[in-house]
Amino acid sequence: QVQLVESGGGLVQPGGSLRLSCAASGIIYSINAMGWYRQAPGKQRELVATVTSSGTTNDADSVKGRFTISRDNAKNTVYLQMNSLKPEDTAVYYCNADVVYGPVGSRRTFWGQGTQVTVSS
Repeated sequence: QVQLVESGGGLVQPGGSLRLSCAASGIIYSINAMGWYRQAPGKQRELVATVTSSGTTNDADSVKGRFTISRDNAKNTVYLQMNSLKPEDTAVYYCNADVVYGPVGSRRTFWGQGTQVTVSS
């Protein structure tokens, strides 16, 4: 199986920055798209940003110009640089990855356990 482990969440003041990381481990043959989603209390999980294996990105309108998704294919890791944070960005942030994994080359989407981001003064 494959595990995704997130890190980098925490408490930050409005206008501040955080960088989230998500590393995939296991018998991994390749990773297609990777992404970040978030879920605020009482709301549905929503897309934040995705990045393909070739580096093409897609961002939600609510984070355009403030958040940047990137990945390091050699490390099987995806990042989310979050700048100009607002209170409405407060949520649990989850990463996911579309993975081809061993031993037989199965393919499925895996999710991380989530990391809390709180934007408050």
